Amino acid sequence: MKPSAGGSQITSAKDARITRLGGFLRNTKLDELPTLWNVLRGDMSLVGPRPEVPRFVNLDQPIWQTVLSTRPGLTDPVTLQLRNEADLLAQIEGDTEQFYVSELQMWKLKGYVDYLEQRDWRSDVRVLVQTMAALVGAPKATRISVQPFAVTPRQPREE
Repeated sequence: MKPSAGGSQITSAKDARITRLGGFLRNTKLDELPTLWNVLRGDMSLVGPRPEVPRFVNLDQPIWQTVLSTRPGLTDPVTLQLRNEADLLAQIEGDTEQFYVSELQMWKLKGYVDYLEQRDWRSDVRVLVQTMAALVGAPKATRISVQPFAVTPRQPREE
């Protein structure tokens, strides 16, 4: 991103702060390579909820307590579903941060919790394989609908 550009901490595909090189790194996911160092140090895992900008974390919400109780990861099922999140955010008319915090972030949090509730080593391996497939060329969706991101009340799990 352009230095000293300021602006939102949420970036979309049409964000003017993204340089040509930055766009290439983001599109190829090469911008994630330094994060592997965090995995090697033990600060992150390969699979787990993605870290969030601290400013957008609301510790008063119990769902955050659940998500933050596990080590963050490089990839997860939500990340795979939203691998074109910047394109989705580019479609938003109006306040992108407001949409992110009120709609998309809550959708992501629910997805993280759903995954954590059924997670095991097999599901983590499955996510890693799906991530590798996505990196080597599985096509991105060319059109995104904002509609699926409406937050719905969480239903209790049947035991």
